[in-house]
Amino acid sequence: MDHPAKTTVHKPAEKEVIAPETITAAAAMEPAAVLQLMRHVADWQLQNPHPRRPQNHWIEATGNLGIMTLAELTGDAHYADALRGISSRMKWGFQPRRYFADNHLIGETYLRLHQIDPKRANIKPLRNLFDGILAKPKVFPSLDFRQPEITDEWSWCDSLFMAPPLWALMGKVTGDSKYTDFMVHNWWRTADFLYDKEEQLYFRDSNYFDRPEANGRKKFWSRGNGWVLGGLMRVLDYLPQDHPARPRFEAHYKEFAARIAGLQQPDGFWHPGLLDPASYPQPETSGTGFFVAGLAWGINSGRLDRATYEPVVRKGWQALVNSVKPSGRVINVQPVGASPGRFDPDSSEPYGVGAFLLAGREIHRMAGGKDPQR
Repeated sequence: MDHPAKTTVHKPAEKEVIAPETITAAAAMEPAAVLQLMRHVADWQLQNPHPRRPQNHWIEATGNLGIMTLAELTGDAHYADALRGISSRMKWGFQPRRYFADNHLIGETYLRLHQIDPKRANIKPLRNLFDGILAKPKVFPSLDFRQPEITDEWSWCDSLFMAPPLWALMGKVTGDSKYTDFMVHNWWRTADFLYDKEEQLYFRDSNYFDRPEANGRKKFWSRGNGWVLGGLMRVLDYLPQDHPARPRFEAHYKEFAARIAGLQQPDGFWHPGLLDPASYPQPETSGTGFFVAGLAWGINSGRLDRATYEPVVRKGWQALVNSVKPSGRVINVQPVGASPGRFDPDSSEPYGVGAFLLAGREIHRMAGGKDPQR
């Protein structure tokens, strides 16, 4: 929840790494440069795991999801092998709280490794987990965040990134609609509760319904809404084309994406407070990464008009590129939290890496690079 081990290291295929500060706006959109920068960022993350946090923790799992995306995009066995090593050390398992959405996220890496090579992956613990939840679901009278144990349901907007895409993918991989149906029902239960139809943005949770910003506007957190857009694009990737809920998801994506695009700041970033950027003037990479990924995905899939949205995406990508240090470390990442705030601009976290790599895949595709998975 976004609230207050040694790893196999891949040696980059390229002998020389492009220093991020030397990448011009034009070069940043070249498929080869995008891939090289993605490798540089992923390699840094693999070489610098957290010394104490387990790799199936949601913070690490978001970074691993980004690296999984790079593995699929490149077909590079080094990245898939690194993730298999991580998964094996985690015994293809999960953090203890079985209903907690954040603990499910690592399962998407497990399941996507299974898609690459079923013989070298183990999704039995994942299936047992989900079948246990379906057999005995937790259902609260409402999603009011003040209730004890309410995070056993998808009661905060981040959860829409963490769990629903995996449930949809499980339905796709197994062919069993019970997983997809559970996802659809619970996605809209959460969206109907947290989505502000007037502002077309998501509150982080019900605690923020009546907490205005300094300028009097409603408080909408950039990364929180980024989590949602990043979840929504993956749900649409995995949801069956003929599923009766698809039209509603499609319409919601277009409405939400249009609102997000209009909130980009002149520097290319989305700042931590979406409706009060003056109170939070510094750049923020994780929310921006998810937004760039979600908007570029819309262009690539034909859901968004290229002429309208490409300038937004290009500007956002350049901002992200400028946030990669020569070492490959992604900075300007707001630390773990639940609302907009100020922070050390040198801050970095694996979820910032994951957002960057998800964006990079879509930028690579938008720039004409081949994507074997799509």
